[in-house]
Amino acid sequence: MSRVKLHNKVAIITGASSGIGRSTAIAFAREGVHLALAARSPDSLSRVEHEVREYQNDVFVRPTDVTKRNQVQLLVQETLERFGPIDIVVCNAGEYLRGAVQDLNVENFERALAVNFYGSLFLIYAVLPAMAKRRSGHIVVVSSVDGKKGLPLDAPYVASKFAITGFMDVLRQELNGTGVHALTVLPGRVDTPMIAHLDVPWVSKKISSERVAQAILGGLKRRSSEVIVPWLGPKSLVVFNTISPGLADWFVRFFKLEGTERPSR
Repeated sequence: MSRVKLHNKVAIITGASSGIGRSTAIAFAREGVHLALAARSPDSLSRVEHEVREYQNDVFVRPTDVTKRNQVQLLVQETLERFGPIDIVVCNAGEYLRGAVQDLNVENFERALAVNFYGSLFLIYAVLPAMAKRRSGHIVVVSSVDGKKGLPLDAPYVASKFAITGFMDVLRQELNGTGVHALTVLPGRVDTPMIAHLDVPWVSKKISSERVAQAILGGLKRRSSEVIVPWLGPKSLVVFNTISPGLADWFVRFFKLEGTERPSR
């Protein structure tokens, strides 16, 4: 199968104000992609817009709360009006909630699901009918290795990431042969503001957001189904968990993969 060419494609990226979203926006701009960038912070979005314009003038930003379906629909409508048909969506907006299960409440899980699960669904459902009709398009969800193997203290995040990973597993199969491609990206620990307060062991050291952006680009171009980044450590943990959850639990405990939070000053 020929590699996907991204030049002159139209893409929406959520969570674009920092971290993986920002790095993906810059990587896409270098490929000549027309960009609609969304996040909650207008000031941070403006800074990313300035960076992206170094490579691509066809970009606009829209402050968007992905938990509000009407705001997501407005984002899609404005993208259509400015650029025409949408070729790619990167559902990247995320929120990390941490704590022992017994110290949390249902509202914590509702918040994680609102951002990490429903925030992606709102965008996917806003663009999927048109993509299916055109028999062309790419749906990318940035999930997490936590969506394959849960870590202690990450229950809300894990629950939401398992939910979106499972949804994408089904969607990918249902889209087979339709011309619409579904890609799930599963990073390990990433050096972003979201977990800046978290120290992690060497075996799961944080990778750069630029590395994840390159994995997204590569997965799109190859029409991959799933991409785990980095490959070796997280992939081994997922394989161990498939063979023996107890063995994988032991690895988590031995290497203290949950990490430790630095005290707030």
